[in-house]
Amino acid sequence: MLPAFSTDLGDGSITHVELAGIKQGLRIAWDMGIRKLAFQTDSVTTVSLIQEDPSIHPHRMLLKSNRRFLSLEWEVTIEHVFWEGNFVGDFLASRGHPLPVGLHMIDIPDPSLGYWLYYDTIGVQTPRLVIN
Repeated sequence: MLPAFSTDLGDGSITHVELAGIKQGLRIAWDMGIRKLAFQTDSVTTVSLIQEDPSIHPHRMLLKSNRRFLSLEWEVTIEHVFWEGNFVGDFLASRGHPLPVGLHMIDIPDPSLGYWLYYDTIGVQTPRLVIN
């Protein structure tokens, strides 16, 4: 099982934070010897950027780094999920804000993480109002 991590990257856009989080997750999984990975993010923009390979983008270095990891010999899917369907990811993202800048591994899940893992496992979702 992939350990949990949370991080505070300092100042940056949501896209920068998402791309950096994906890079850290890919690096951790690769270093652990995981060779089949499903990666979920609530950022449609991030998924599109990784799939479209824009050559001119403010975060092109992070995009290149993520693509290098994705080109290694393993099976990785990166997909969009609404945050309401990924309580663990939302919890870990919000947990990074008060931490010192840097990566913080969570080896032993705290009780509140176990709660969100259970919700994700049984498929609990919160309703979303979409206005067109």
